[in-house]
Amino acid sequence: MVIGGYRLFTTGLKNLIRLQFDMKTLMTIAVIGAAFIGEWGEGATVVILFAISEALETYSMDKARQSIRSLMDIAPKEALIRRGNQEMMVEVDDIQLGDIMIVKPGQKIAMDGIVVKGVSSVNQAAITGESVPVAKTAEDEVFAGTLNEEGLLEVKVTKHVDDTTIAKIIHLVEEAQAERAPSQAFVDKFAKYYTPLIMLIALGVAVVPPLFFGADWDTWIYQGLAALVVGCPCALVISTPVAIVTAIGNAAKNGVLIKGGIHLEEMGAIKAIAFDKTGTLTKGIPMVTDYLPQSHANSNELLSIAAALEKGSQHPLASAIMKKAEEENAAYQDISIEEFSSITGKGIKGIFQNQMYYVGSPNLFEELLSNGIPSELKATIARLQKQGKTVMAAGTSKEVLGLIAVADVLRENSKNVIGNLHSMGIQKTIMLTGDNEGTANAIGEQVGVSDIKAELLPQDKLRYIKDLRKKYDRVAMVGDGVNDAPALAASAVGIAMGGAGTDTALETADIALMADDLGKLPFTVKLSRKALSIIKQNITFSLGIKLVALLLVIPGWLTLWIAIFADMGATLIVTLNGLRLLRIKDK
Repeated sequence: MVIGGYRLFTTGLKNLIRLQFDMKTLMTIAVIGAAFIGEWGEGATVVILFAISEALETYSMDKARQSIRSLMDIAPKEALIRRGNQEMMVEVDDIQLGDIMIVKPGQKIAMDGIVVKGVSSVNQAAITGESVPVAKTAEDEVFAGTLNEEGLLEVKVTKHVDDTTIAKIIHLVEEAQAERAPSQAFVDKFAKYYTPLIMLIALGVAVVPPLFFGADWDTWIYQGLAALVVGCPCALVISTPVAIVTAIGNAAKNGVLIKGGIHLEEMGAIKAIAFDKTGTLTKGIPMVTDYLPQSHANSNELLSIAAALEKGSQHPLASAIMKKAEEENAAYQDISIEEFSSITGKGIKGIFQNQMYYVGSPNLFEELLSNGIPSELKATIARLQKQGKTVMAAGTSKEVLGLIAVADVLRENSKNVIGNLHSMGIQKTIMLTGDNEGTANAIGEQVGVSDIKAELLPQDKLRYIKDLRKKYDRVAMVGDGVNDAPALAASAVGIAMGGAGTDTALETADIALMADDLGKLPFTVKLSRKALSIIKQNITFSLGIKLVALLLVIPGWLTLWIAIFADMGATLIVTLNGLRLLRIKDK
């Protein structure tokens, strides 16, 4: 009893003196009582089994937290740094901002930074959960703890060791695992009243039968002590934290950062999800979707002229046309444009080989051409616009030589993600966008969301989220964490895309998908729901087994053996049940 229960007794007796009743106080009274009535063997067994149960509890919590510990060991502790003409190994704590870090193939990157030289593919699974390595070249961002697979990279360090993305993830996850979830707060509050109540019940069991019914004192004091042991709320107290810590750790390993048990539980109860369009359901980068030169026009030359004109333009769609020209190997860099000028709100113009060329909206050509745009071209323009594309025409003051349609393209997996969410029982998926109705409807129908809201300003998004919450109570909002910050904050769960790249996303959102990958969303919903269901199972089971064991008092069948196995067995079962969350994988 002394060897197994030394720590238990020291805490239990202190609590008893302070009149603080927790499970250690209950156990201390039960063991001392067992010694008083001569049940030394059973008292010692209670102590040993309680110590084993505590050790198992600690082990399981450690196992749950291991995924975070494995993250901690991910980033190297030193790196090869070039300062001036010298190359040297430097501890990460001593690396300065602006240092040039040399990362050889097969090495892990020690610090966050920007690639200044070299081309390689980098495995970012540790940070973003992406299984496919990402190509990196000059100006690309790289993260500490990721693996350089094939090329030699020179990286300019942009963050101190404590500010790296991996350090932030570890810090946020540890905070999240320590935070009380609503069900945990309920359990703690419940245990506060439950423990003194159990002591009163145990006292009643020990005293009432001998006092009022002449029963044997020894027998009923023994029953009272057994009731104390059974009433010990070990399983109840561990039921929630083990599930939450396991789920948050598993999510982090799969590239999803959940910033607390409360958000995990809220996510498990979500009924509707709103999506920002640009950069969330779509890639957020305009691309040329259709290039339609007239049959008599020189296709390659026209594209080269359009790209050369756009090179001098500030228009957001210019880069899309230049990118298309590069893909088609149109040598627009070699073309020199004279007298380039912008026609405000309509397009651009410039002279190439003594001919004035124009690129701009169809309205510009309606004004330029004496008979306006031919009807068959008008029909093509209308068809493309109906598909949500921005149409530009290229040509001279005499004719339209070709049409270029540009659109923000869907992410490859957006449609699948929305389909998966609907099949998982999410009642509503809503797309919110500042774009015009035509573009919004075209994208919304392609992706399969249940509702589309267009032409919204940030404050309109915020108002719409508040209305949704009145209707569905629990609503999640998925955005890129910058212009969607108000709506993310107003939703029950704000989910930010691409948390690895933006500090704003990590700060404002409740959940951050570290890769710029919407595909992690169904996994997050599945994990959160499973965690919620395991927490409910654990609480119900912990209380149920106590009730059954306490009912054995009535016929006088309860023994200390049954009591300790009911208590320790329940603790073991709820712990193992919680650890099942480690098995949930991102398919």
